[in-house]
Amino acid sequence: MILNKVLVLSVSAGEGHMRAAAAIKEEIRQRNPAAEVTVLDTFRYASPLIEKVVLGTYMEIIKMSPVIYGYLYRQAEKEKPLSGFAKQEFNRVLNRLAAPKLISFIEQMQPQAVVCTHPFPLGILSHLRTKGKCNMPIIAAITDFTVHPFWLFREVDCYLVAAPQLIKSFIDYGIDAAKVKATGIPIDPRFAVPKDRNLLRQQWGLAAHLPAILIMGGGLGMGPLAEVVKELAAVRLPCQLVVVCGRNETLRSKLLKAAPGLPTKVHVWGYLNNIHDLMAACDLMIGKAGGLTSSEAMASNLPMLITDPIPGQEERNAEFLESVGAARLVRGYHDLVRQVQNYLNHPAVQRAMIEAAGSIGCPRSAAAAADAIEELVFHK
Repeated sequence: MILNKVLVLSVSAGEGHMRAAAAIKEEIRQRNPAAEVTVLDTFRYASPLIEKVVLGTYMEIIKMSPVIYGYLYRQAEKEKPLSGFAKQEFNRVLNRLAAPKLISFIEQMQPQAVVCTHPFPLGILSHLRTKGKCNMPIIAAITDFTVHPFWLFREVDCYLVAAPQLIKSFIDYGIDAAKVKATGIPIDPRFAVPKDRNLLRQQWGLAAHLPAILIMGGGLGMGPLAEVVKELAAVRLPCQLVVVCGRNETLRSKLLKAAPGLPTKVHVWGYLNNIHDLMAACDLMIGKAGGLTSSEAMASNLPMLITDPIPGQEERNAEFLESVGAARLVRGYHDLVRQVQNYLNHPAVQRAMIEAAGSIGCPRSAAAAADAIEELVFHK
Protein backbone atom coordinates (compact mmCIF):
# COMPACT_ATOMS: atom_id res chain seq x y z
CA MET A 1 0.00 0.00 0.00
CA ILE A 2 1.24 3.48 -0.88
CA LEU A 3 0.22 7.01 -0.06
CA ASN A 4 -1.82 8.70 -2.77
CA LYS A 5 -3.34 11.79 -1.11
CA VAL A 6 -1.52 13.79 1.59
CA LEU A 7 -1.95 17.36 2.77
CA VAL A 8 1.13 19.16 4.13
CA LEU A 9 0.48 22.36 6.07
CA SER A 10 3.27 24.85 6.63
CA VAL A 11 3.89 28.56 7.15
CA SER A 12 6.34 30.74 5.23
CA ALA A 13 8.09 32.15 8.30
CA GLY A 14 11.64 31.98 6.99
CA GLU A 15 12.26 29.18 4.49
CA GLY A 16 12.96 26.09 6.56
CA HIS A 17 9.38 25.06 7.28
CA MET A 18 8.39 25.18 3.61
CA ARG A 19 11.57 23.31 2.60
CA ALA A 20 10.71 20.51 5.04
CA ALA A 21 7.23 20.35 3.50
CA ALA A 22 8.72 20.20 0.00
CA ALA A 23 11.05 17.37 1.07
CA ILE A 24 8.13 15.27 2.33
CA LYS A 25 6.20 15.95 -0.87
CA GLU A 26 9.16 14.98 -3.05
CA GLU A 27 9.72 11.70 -1.19
CA ILE A 28 6.06 10.67 -1.44
CA ARG A 29 5.97 11.59 -5.13
CA GLN A 30 9.11 9.54 -5.78
CA ARG A 31 7.33 6.52 -4.32
CA ASN A 32 4.10 7.21 -6.17
CA PRO A 33 4.36 9.73 -9.04
CA ALA A 34 0.56 9.79 -9.28
CA ALA A 35 0.14 10.82 -5.63
CA GLU A 36 -1.68 14.06 -4.88
CA VAL A 37 0.50 15.82 -2.32
CA THR A 38 -0.59 19.39 -1.63
CA VAL A 39 1.66 21.78 0.28
CA LEU A 40 -0.41 24.63 1.66
CA ASP A 41 1.03 27.86 3.02
CA THR A 42 -1.64 27.83 5.70
CA PHE A 43 -2.06 31.48 6.58
CA ARG A 44 -1.66 32.73 3.02
CA TYR A 45 -4.48 30.41 1.99
CA ALA A 46 -6.78 30.53 5.00
CA SER A 47 -6.41 34.09 6.27
CA PRO A 48 -4.33 36.84 4.63
CA LEU A 49 -5.06 38.93 7.73
CA ILE A 50 -3.23 36.43 9.95
CA GLU A 51 -0.36 36.28 7.48
CA LYS A 52 -0.03 40.05 7.52
CA VAL A 53 -0.49 40.63 11.25
CA VAL A 54 0.92 37.51 12.92
CA LEU A 55 3.76 36.66 10.54
CA GLY A 56 4.54 40.31 9.86
CA THR A 57 4.86 40.98 13.59
CA TYR A 58 6.82 37.76 14.14
CA MET A 59 9.39 38.54 11.44
CA GLU A 60 9.67 42.19 12.51
CA ILE A 61 10.36 41.26 16.14
CA ILE A 62 13.08 38.81 15.08
CA LYS A 63 14.63 41.44 12.82
CA MET A 64 14.36 44.50 15.06
CA SER A 65 14.54 43.03 18.57
CA PRO A 66 15.65 39.39 18.73
CA VAL A 67 16.17 39.74 22.49
CA ILE A 68 12.44 40.35 22.97
CA TYR A 69 11.64 37.37 20.76
CA GLY A 70 14.00 35.20 22.79
CA TYR A 71 12.33 36.33 26.02
CA LEU A 72 8.86 35.48 24.69
CA TYR A 73 10.12 32.11 23.42
CA ARG A 74 11.60 31.20 26.81
CA GLN A 75 8.48 32.36 28.67
CA ALA A 76 6.37 30.10 26.47
CA GLU A 77 8.74 27.22 27.26
CA LYS A 78 7.89 27.63 30.96
CA GLU A 79 4.13 27.25 30.48
CA LYS A 80 2.28 23.95 30.76
CA PRO A 81 2.87 22.38 27.34
CA LEU A 82 -0.68 21.17 26.74
CA SER A 83 -2.64 23.95 28.41
CA GLY A 84 -0.55 27.12 28.65
CA PHE A 85 -2.58 30.35 28.68
CA ALA A 86 -0.60 32.13 25.94
CA LYS A 87 -0.78 29.07 23.71
CA GLN A 88 -4.53 28.66 24.25
CA GLU A 89 -5.29 32.31 23.53
CA PHE A 90 -3.09 32.36 20.44
CA ASN A 91 -4.77 29.26 19.04
CA ARG A 92 -8.22 30.62 19.86
CA VAL A 93 -7.54 33.57 17.55
CA LEU A 94 -6.11 31.31 14.83
CA ASN A 95 -9.12 29.02 14.98
CA ARG A 96 -11.56 31.88 14.67
CA LEU A 97 -9.85 33.41 11.64
CA ALA A 98 -8.36 30.46 9.76
CA ALA A 99 -10.32 27.31 10.64
CA PRO A 100 -13.42 27.84 8.43
CA LYS A 101 -11.54 27.98 5.13
CA LEU A 102 -9.21 25.16 6.15
CA ILE A 103 -12.18 22.94 7.03
CA SER A 104 -13.56 23.42 3.52
CA PHE A 105 -10.22 22.53 1.94
CA ILE A 106 -9.81 19.36 4.01
CA GLU A 107 -13.40 18.25 3.38
CA GLN A 108 -12.94 18.70 -0.35
CA MET A 109 -9.52 17.02 -0.55
CA GLN A 110 -10.15 14.18 1.94
CA PRO A 111 -6.43 13.45 2.49
CA GLN A 112 -5.22 10.20 4.00
CA ALA A 113 -3.11 12.21 6.46
CA VAL A 114 -2.24 15.80 7.31
CA VAL A 115 1.38 16.68 8.07
CA CYS A 116 2.39 19.98 9.70
CA THR A 117 5.90 21.40 9.40
CA HIS A 118 5.02 24.45 11.51
CA PRO A 119 3.34 24.52 14.94
CA PHE A 120 0.66 27.12 14.10
CA PRO A 121 -1.48 24.87 11.83
CA LEU A 122 -1.32 22.13 14.48
CA GLY A 123 -3.44 24.23 16.82
CA ILE A 124 -6.10 24.60 14.14
CA LEU A 125 -6.09 20.87 13.32
CA SER A 126 -6.28 19.93 16.98
CA HIS A 127 -9.31 22.18 17.39
CA LEU A 128 -10.94 20.60 14.33
CA ARG A 129 -10.25 17.11 15.72
CA THR A 130 -12.13 17.96 18.92
CA LYS A 131 -15.08 19.05 16.74
CA GLY A 132 -15.01 15.79 14.77
CA LYS A 133 -13.88 17.53 11.58
CA CYS A 134 -10.36 16.14 11.16
CA ASN A 135 -10.44 12.37 11.61
CA MET A 136 -7.44 11.48 9.46
CA PRO A 137 -4.00 11.10 11.14
CA ILE A 138 -2.27 14.33 12.20
CA ILE A 139 1.54 14.30 12.03
CA ALA A 140 3.88 17.00 13.36
CA ALA A 141 7.29 17.24 11.66
CA ILE A 142 9.28 19.36 14.11
CA THR A 143 11.89 21.45 12.32
CA ASP A 144 14.34 22.19 15.13
CA PHE A 145 16.64 20.26 17.47
CA THR A 146 14.39 21.08 20.41
CA VAL A 147 10.83 20.57 21.59
CA HIS A 148 8.80 23.72 22.22
CA PRO A 149 5.38 23.52 23.92
CA PHE A 150 3.72 25.28 20.97
CA TRP A 151 4.20 22.02 19.00
CA LEU A 152 2.46 19.84 21.59
CA PHE A 153 -1.21 18.85 21.36
CA ARG A 154 -3.02 15.77 22.66
CA GLU A 155 -4.71 15.32 19.29
CA VAL A 156 -1.44 14.86 17.35
CA ASP A 157 -1.01 11.21 16.38
CA CYS A 158 2.72 11.21 15.59
CA TYR A 159 5.71 13.49 16.11
CA LEU A 160 8.70 13.33 13.75
CA VAL A 161 11.77 14.69 15.53
CA ALA A 162 15.38 15.54 14.76
CA ALA A 163 17.18 13.05 17.01
CA PRO A 164 16.57 10.24 19.53
CA GLN A 165 17.88 12.47 22.34
CA LEU A 166 14.69 14.57 22.08
CA ILE A 167 12.30 11.74 22.93
CA LYS A 168 12.86 12.19 26.67
CA SER A 169 11.55 15.76 26.42
CA PHE A 170 8.23 14.43 25.12
CA ILE A 171 8.02 11.96 27.99
CA ASP A 172 8.74 14.79 30.44
CA TYR A 173 5.93 16.79 28.82
CA GLY A 174 3.50 13.90 29.27
CA ILE A 175 3.46 12.72 25.64
CA ASP A 176 3.47 8.96 24.99
CA ALA A 177 6.91 7.99 23.66
CA ALA A 178 5.21 5.62 21.20
CA LYS A 179 3.96 8.70 19.35
CA VAL A 180 7.49 9.97 18.71
CA LYS A 181 9.68 8.87 15.79
CA ALA A 182 13.30 10.03 15.51
CA THR A 183 13.29 10.38 11.72
CA GLY A 184 15.46 13.46 11.50
CA ILE A 185 14.15 16.79 10.23
CA PRO A 186 12.85 16.16 6.68
CA ILE A 187 15.39 17.39 4.12
CA ASP A 188 15.67 17.08 0.35
CA PRO A 189 15.92 13.38 -0.65
CA ARG A 190 18.92 14.27 -2.83
CA PHE A 191 21.04 14.44 0.34
CA ALA A 192 20.71 10.64 0.51
CA VAL A 193 22.24 10.09 -2.95
CA PRO A 194 25.91 8.91 -2.75
CA LYS A 195 28.34 11.54 -4.01
CA ASP A 196 31.86 11.62 -5.46
CA ARG A 197 33.50 14.36 -3.39
CA ASN A 198 36.53 14.81 -5.66
CA LEU A 199 34.32 15.15 -8.72
CA LEU A 200 32.09 17.67 -6.95
CA ARG A 201 35.06 19.82 -5.98
CA GLN A 202 36.08 19.93 -9.63
CA GLN A 203 32.56 20.84 -10.72
CA TRP A 204 32.36 23.69 -8.21
CA GLY A 205 35.81 24.99 -9.17
CA LEU A 206 37.34 24.27 -5.76
CA ALA A 207 41.07 23.72 -5.35
CA ALA A 208 41.69 20.07 -4.49
CA HIS A 209 44.54 20.80 -2.05
CA LEU A 210 42.82 23.47 0.09
CA PRO A 211 40.13 22.92 2.74
CA ALA A 212 36.85 24.55 1.66
CA ILE A 213 34.97 26.56 4.28
CA LEU A 214 31.31 27.11 3.45
CA ILE A 215 29.81 30.37 4.74
CA MET A 216 26.02 30.64 4.68
CA GLY A 217 23.24 32.84 6.01
CA GLY A 218 20.21 30.80 4.98
CA GLY A 219 18.02 31.30 1.93
CA LEU A 220 17.69 35.02 2.68
CA GLY A 221 21.44 35.57 3.08
CA MET A 222 21.04 36.88 6.62
CA GLY A 223 23.84 37.54 9.08
CA PRO A 224 27.19 39.36 8.85
CA LEU A 225 28.52 37.29 5.94
CA ALA A 226 30.64 40.08 4.45
CA GLU A 227 32.33 40.73 7.79
CA VAL A 228 33.03 37.02 8.29
CA VAL A 229 34.68 36.82 4.86
CA LYS A 230 36.75 39.93 5.53
CA GLU A 231 38.01 38.69 8.91
CA LEU A 232 38.95 35.22 7.66
CA ALA A 233 40.57 36.46 4.46
CA ALA A 234 42.67 39.00 6.37
CA VAL A 235 44.59 36.36 8.35
CA ARG A 236 45.52 34.40 5.19
CA LEU A 237 44.40 31.01 6.43
CA PRO A 238 45.38 27.97 4.32
CA CYS A 239 41.88 27.48 2.95
CA GLN A 240 39.36 28.69 0.39
CA LEU A 241 36.08 30.38 1.29
CA VAL A 242 32.78 29.47 -0.35
CA VAL A 243 30.04 32.04 0.31
CA VAL A 244 26.36 31.42 -0.43
CA CYS A 245 24.42 34.69 -0.36
CA GLY A 246 20.96 33.23 -0.94
CA ARG A 247 18.54 35.76 -2.40
CA ASN A 248 20.55 38.69 -1.04
CA GLU A 249 21.71 40.11 -4.38
CA THR A 250 23.16 43.23 -2.75
CA LEU A 251 25.50 41.08 -0.66
CA ARG A 252 26.39 38.90 -3.64
CA SER A 253 27.33 41.93 -5.77
CA LYS A 254 29.38 43.40 -2.92
CA LEU A 255 31.36 40.20 -2.41
CA LEU A 256 31.91 39.61 -6.13
CA LYS A 257 33.51 43.05 -6.37
CA ALA A 258 35.63 42.55 -3.25
CA ALA A 259 36.75 38.94 -3.85
CA PRO A 260 39.54 39.60 -6.44
CA GLY A 261 41.32 41.94 -4.02
CA LEU A 262 41.30 39.58 -1.04
CA PRO A 263 44.39 37.53 -0.09
CA THR A 264 42.30 34.35 0.26
CA LYS A 265 40.44 32.70 -2.62
CA VAL A 266 36.72 33.42 -2.28
CA HIS A 267 33.98 31.71 -4.31
CA VAL A 268 30.68 33.62 -4.30
CA TRP A 269 27.26 32.14 -5.09
CA GLY A 270 23.68 33.36 -4.93
CA TYR A 271 20.63 31.22 -4.23
CA LEU A 272 21.27 27.54 -4.96
CA ASN A 273 18.86 24.64 -5.44
CA ASN A 274 21.68 22.08 -5.31
CA ILE A 275 23.17 22.94 -1.94
CA HIS A 276 23.41 19.20 -1.21
CA ASP A 277 26.27 18.94 -3.72
CA LEU A 278 28.12 21.99 -2.42
CA MET A 279 27.88 20.85 1.21
CA ALA A 280 29.28 17.46 0.21
CA ALA A 281 32.27 19.22 -1.38
CA CYS A 282 33.16 21.36 1.67
CA ASP A 283 35.03 20.67 4.91
CA LEU A 284 33.55 23.08 7.47
CA MET A 285 30.50 25.35 7.59
CA ILE A 286 30.10 28.75 9.22
CA GLY A 287 26.56 30.02 9.58
CA LYS A 288 23.25 30.25 11.37
CA ALA A 289 21.69 27.44 13.37
CA GLY A 290 18.42 27.16 11.49
CA GLY A 291 16.90 23.71 11.85
CA LEU A 292 16.86 22.80 8.15
CA THR A 293 20.29 24.19 7.30
CA SER A 294 21.82 22.49 10.35
CA SER A 295 20.15 19.19 9.42
CA GLU A 296 21.48 19.45 5.88
CA ALA A 297 24.99 20.08 7.21
CA MET A 298 24.78 17.11 9.58
CA ALA A 299 23.50 14.87 6.76
CA SER A 300 26.57 15.94 4.77
CA ASN A 301 28.98 15.12 7.65
CA LEU A 302 29.77 18.83 7.69
CA PRO A 303 30.71 20.27 11.12
CA MET A 304 29.54 23.79 11.96
CA LEU A 305 30.80 26.94 13.58
CA ILE A 306 27.63 28.77 14.58
CA THR A 307 27.49 32.56 14.50
CA ASP A 308 24.92 34.86 16.10
CA PRO A 309 22.07 32.41 16.75
CA ILE A 310 18.73 34.17 17.08
CA PRO A 311 17.47 33.90 20.68
CA GLY A 312 14.87 31.16 20.77
CA GLN A 313 14.95 28.08 18.58
CA GLU A 314 18.32 28.91 16.97
CA GLU A 315 19.91 29.13 20.41
CA ARG A 316 18.38 25.78 21.30
CA ASN A 317 19.65 24.26 18.04
CA ALA A 318 23.14 25.61 18.74
CA GLU A 319 23.08 24.21 22.28
CA PHE A 320 22.07 20.77 21.04
CA LEU A 321 24.60 20.60 18.21
CA GLU A 322 27.37 21.80 20.51
CA SER A 323 26.38 19.26 23.18
CA VAL A 324 26.87 16.34 20.77
CA GLY A 325 30.18 17.72 19.47
CA ALA A 326 29.04 18.45 15.90
CA ALA A 327 29.26 22.24 16.19
CA ARG A 328 30.82 25.01 18.21
CA LEU A 329 29.32 28.37 19.06
CA VAL A 330 31.40 31.35 17.98
CA ARG A 331 31.57 34.44 20.16
CA GLY A 332 32.83 37.33 18.06
CA TYR A 333 35.19 37.63 15.09
CA HIS A 334 38.37 37.02 17.09
CA ASP A 335 36.92 33.77 18.40
CA LEU A 336 35.80 32.82 14.88
CA VAL A 337 39.33 33.14 13.51
CA ARG A 338 40.71 31.21 16.47
CA GLN A 339 38.24 28.37 16.05
CA VAL A 340 38.80 28.09 12.30
CA GLN A 341 42.56 27.96 12.89
CA ASN A 342 42.07 25.31 15.57
CA TYR A 343 39.95 23.21 13.22
CA LEU A 344 42.37 23.47 10.30
CA ASN A 345 45.46 22.78 12.42
CA HIS A 346 44.20 19.78 14.39
CA PRO A 347 43.16 16.66 12.43
CA ALA A 348 41.89 15.07 15.66
CA VAL A 349 39.42 17.93 16.11
CA GLN A 350 38.30 17.51 12.50
CA ARG A 351 37.76 13.77 12.89
CA ALA A 352 35.83 14.15 16.15
CA MET A 353 33.47 16.82 14.79
CA ILE A 354 32.91 15.00 11.49
CA GLU A 355 32.11 11.80 13.38
CA ALA A 356 29.71 13.68 15.68
CA ALA A 357 27.94 15.27 12.70
CA GLY A 358 27.60 11.89 11.04
CA SER A 359 26.18 10.35 14.21
CA ILE A 360 23.12 12.63 14.17
CA GLY A 361 22.94 13.31 10.43
CA CYS A 362 19.88 11.82 8.72
CA PRO A 363 20.32 12.00 4.92
CA ARG A 364 17.27 9.72 4.53
CA SER A 365 15.05 11.76 6.85
CA ALA A 366 12.41 12.40 4.18
CA ALA A 367 12.20 8.66 3.52
CA ALA A 368 11.95 7.97 7.26
CA ALA A 369 9.17 10.56 7.51
CA ALA A 370 7.26 8.94 4.63
CA ASP A 371 7.71 5.53 6.27
CA ALA A 372 6.23 6.87 9.51
CA ILE A 373 3.26 8.41 7.68
CA GLU A 374 2.60 5.15 5.83
CA GLU A 375 2.81 3.20 9.08
CA LEU A 376 0.24 5.47 10.68
CA VAL A 377 -2.14 5.48 7.71
CA PHE A 378 -1.98 1.77 6.93
CA HIS A 379 -1.40 0.51 10.51
CA LYS A 380 1.71 -1.42 9.48
